[in-house]
Amino acid sequence: AGAKKSTPAPKTLLDKIIYAIRAQPPKNPNGVSRAAITKYVQSELDVDTKKGSAQLKNAFKKGVEKGKLTQTGQSFRVAGDPMPDLPEEAKIKTDDLKEGTGPAAEAGDTVVMEYEGKLDDGSVFDAASTFEFTLGAGEVIKGWDQGILSMKKGGRRKLFVPSKLGYGKRGAAPEIPPNADLHFTVKLKEIK
Repeated sequence: AGAKKSTPAPKTLLDKIIYAIRAQPPKNPNGVSRAAITKYVQSELDVDTKKGSAQLKNAFKKGVEKGKLTQTGQSFRVAGDPMPDLPEEAKIKTDDLKEGTGPAAEAGDTVVMEYEGKLDDGSVFDAASTFEFTLGAGEVIKGWDQGILSMKKGGRRKLFVPSKLGYGKRGAAPEIPPNADLHFTVKLKEIK
């Protein structure tokens, strides 16, 4: 019996964890999350994760101690396996035109901005002399949540926001076409 599969079925819990990591494409460079591995061994490898949660925890620990697994945060990779090729992450680019003074803006701060936004062709799609929002709360495009961080009062900064961190595939009609990269000049007037 057991001649059906060419790959030998993983026997130990650690083998099953390694099998589960290799069976899933990782979503980040650190590997596959503990939750995703647990879900996989439960659904595909018949591990009772509720009953065996302590054993599973030990198997993860053992794997790391033996040098078979590499752990970063709550994600795991199989040691020695090549790093996953992930698509190039979209990144904002910032260029400080003038550094402000006082404390740097952090997530959770309410900031008052003055800004102008342009498209690649130089046309202005939006501008405001006073715009208030809470930093890092998802009230604005991701490029702003990331790009305004660390600015100080009175500071001016240029932001290049790739479409993915702006309005993405949908754009924002009528001013912003789909997949548009955005160019902002921003000034931090006040941190409340």
